Amino acid sequence: MLIKITKNNLSETLEKAVEILKKGGIIAFPTETFYGLGVKSDMEDSLIRLYELKKRPVKKPMPLIIGSRKLLSSLVVSKSNAATALMDKFWPGPLTIILDAKKGLSRYLTVGTGMVAVRLPGESFALLLAKEAGFPITGTSANISGMPPAEDAEAVIKYFGDRIDLIIDGGKTPGGLPSTIVDATEGDIKILRKGAVSYSDIKDLMEKRT
Repeated sequence: MLIKITKNNLSETLEKAVEILKKGGIIAFPTETFYGLGVKSDMEDSLIRLYELKKRPVKKPMPLIIGSRKLLSSLVVSKSNAATALMDKFWPGPLTIILDAKKGLSRYLTVGTGMVAVRLPGESFALLLAKEAGFPITGTSANISGMPPAEDAEAVIKYFGDRIDLIIDGGKTPGGLPSTIVDATEGDIKILRKGAVSYSDIKDLMEKRT
């Protein structure tokens, strides 16, 4: 199923997307960078299906998006002062933060590391979706593992055909760099993937705190 977003159907589209997520479906949706693939994070069968769809190595954990920082309490044990500073500065936005995971999260979210990757996306359909859902959703890029991320619905269809339950067509996304990934589980912030939030901006923030 494909739904093209208009001003008149946004609310209806969000409701439909959340309904499909709750039923265990996979959806594709535009973010502030590329298109992402979402499943409800506590549905094991959906996570397995998503890994198989992307041909994603099981050793790579599945990142999550949330619509409110209040949801962090259901995902992480605690967060450092540095992590809180990063959230205050760069959320909502393209910064994925790795934090110490609560016990009981799916192994597909932590892959045995005891950590989980989370972000509160920037202004986009992804943020509206995460807010509407009220639960964590996977935010992995819409592509076959190792291939370029999809910038539009046509690219999503090219990758996956009809194997996705709902594709939300919001037009071409900005593209550019993916979200920056940082490890905030210890005192020092480690940048694991360079992306839309620059190293210099993160470094400046950390230096101002010392």
